[in-house]
Amino acid sequence: MQPQGLQIQVSGKVQGVSFRSYCQKEAQKLGLTGSVENLNNGKVKIYAWGRPEALEALLTWSCQGSPWAKVEEVIPIPWSPSPAPSRFTIR
Repeated sequence: MQPQGLQIQVSGKVQGVSFRSYCQKEAQKLGLTGSVENLNNGKVKIYAWGRPEALEALLTWSCQGSPWAKVEEVIPIPWSPSPAPSRFTIR
């Protein structure tokens, strides 16, 4: 199956709870590339690229997040990077 991209916006108590670090570890474990960043509005945005089943697994993970997170809403949006990212980073 061809790689796909997914942008995931996560809201709730997701900043200051190691969400980005845990997300990076999960994405790398799943073989995904992309990035994760804090937004000024208190949300976190994930950009992920890889196999559809790995994207689905990261989407499921993002509904829970890090052990200290309290996720309230997760919004997935298709994403088409150009060029495709080569690793998963924290911004």
